[in-house]
Amino acid sequence: MAYWLVKSEPDAFSWDQQVANKVEPWTGVRNFMARNYLRAMKKGDRAFFYHSNIGKEIVGIVQVAREAYPDPTVEPGEKGDWSCVDMKALRPLKTPVTLAQLKADPAFADLPLIRQSRLSVMPISAEHWAAICALGGVEA
Repeated sequence: MAYWLVKSEPDAFSWDQQVANKVEPWTGVRNFMARNYLRAMKKGDRAFFYHSNIGKEIVGIVQVAREAYPDPTVEPGEKGDWSCVDMKALRPLKTPVTLAQLKADPAFADLPLIRQSRLSVMPISAEHWAAICALGGVEA
């Protein structure tokens, strides 16, 4: 199993909406590196659900329910070969883990969320996954 982090602006699509919808396509990714990460995801992989811009915190855990397929939100004439995956809500973190908290801890200095903050989909190492789960009060 691989681990990931996916970002969403909560005023566009929030954790509460993910939970209410249960399984939701993760669409709208328009960055080639992030798209390639979506394509690398396998059914059963887990991802942190991160609220970007507002909150700037990891709030929940989702699981890949369907592997990459063509993104249905692509507009006619839009350049790029874009993909999406379906994500299933698993559980909230008992305590959200903030970006400020992660930045303040040297153990997370090489975390992609710190190094490539604008990327909307990124891999997470098993070590970082376990440490963030512990901070969030859930089992890895």
